[in-house]
Amino acid sequence: MRRHPTVLHLDMDAFYASVEQASKPSLRGRPVVVGGLGPRGVVATASYEARRHGVHSAMPTARARRLCPHAAYLTPRFTFYREISTVVMDVLGDLSPLVEPLSLDEAFVDLAAGPAPADESGARAIGEEVRARIRARTGLTASVGLAGSKMLAKIASEQAKPNGLAVIPVGAERAFLEPLPIRILPGVGPVTGDTLRRAGITTAGDAVRAGEQELIRLLGRAHGTAVHTMATGRDERPVVAERDAKSISAEDTFDEDLTDRARLHTETLRLADRAVLRLRDAGRSARTVVLKIRFHDFTTLTRSETLRGATDDPLVVRESATRLLTAVGVGEGVRLLGVGLTGLTGFTQEDLFSLVGVDRSGDRAASGSAGVSRRGEDVEIPDVLGAPA
Repeated sequence: MRRHPTVLHLDMDAFYASVEQASKPSLRGRPVVVGGLGPRGVVATASYEARRHGVHSAMPTARARRLCPHAAYLTPRFTFYREISTVVMDVLGDLSPLVEPLSLDEAFVDLAAGPAPADESGARAIGEEVRARIRARTGLTASVGLAGSKMLAKIASEQAKPNGLAVIPVGAERAFLEPLPIRILPGVGPVTGDTLRRAGITTAGDAVRAGEQELIRLLGRAHGTAVHTMATGRDERPVVAERDAKSISAEDTFDEDLTDRARLHTETLRLADRAVLRLRDAGRSARTVVLKIRFHDFTTLTRSETLRGATDDPLVVRESATRLLTAVGVGEGVRLLGVGLTGLTGFTQEDLFSLVGVDRSGDRAASGSAGVSRRGEDVEIPDVLGAPA
């Protein structure tokens, strides 16, 4: 057990949009939306000015335009975002050798591995200092959460947004969580949340009072035990430096089971682009595309295709994912759909014909896009971009 709140979670505020505003004076104070600009485009990030009009990440860009027609709509500049992210991570690296990046704009820091604060006020002072240093070096704001565990530090930073700092004292975890919605816990999504709500469990405190055995009855042993553990505020995961993800994915559970092939095709394209966005956020490329389908009866099927070379090209991932979908029957309905990327590497294979078994010699020119984007260039992603986690 930690004696003080020495796990820090930093989350940059509306990162992509804020970077654009900081770099272009004409955009400051204006609503800015970053994402795909095509007919099936999806919002990646919206500035807080745009959010006041109802625009949010993962929203179709067409709807965002209706809600906020006067916003500036921009395609992402990943090379530039990575440069700014490097500055932010350097500031965090000055605090401790244990920095665990989650994406370009988010990371955990174990302050206990550095010049550890002597008490809670010392931890708070470090949090304010890191926010001030990031603001001075980048012109951007960040939100910081401090707690005795990773889960609580992340919840604290979410509550501090935008441009704030929140501290959860060690020993006060259960009291802090008790009134909060059960959906605030990691892994409690719409389906789990609805199951618990029907049983009268709507807050973390309700989950604790219901007891572990009741949660196991409702959710199954593994999930029920995990939800009970989180609701009590326990999280013993360490901060791990040089966090290296084995896979990157994006998935959605639908309100109603889908049987329409055209809708499933559209959803697959959207999820493929979300996965590619996360892949690029991590500065990686992937060799294998995985399609995950959960049917109406909760049976789950996965299909995968390995490419000839690593890629971060959304067109390549889209075509692979939709080809995998074509080979699968939808049965009585699909309740969950996901696209994953594995075989991660730090480089992109310069191979225009990277899809297995597909002759790319004629159709790439017709599509109007190169087969593989080159690392280091600003690339406009066709049609859509998904939202980061």
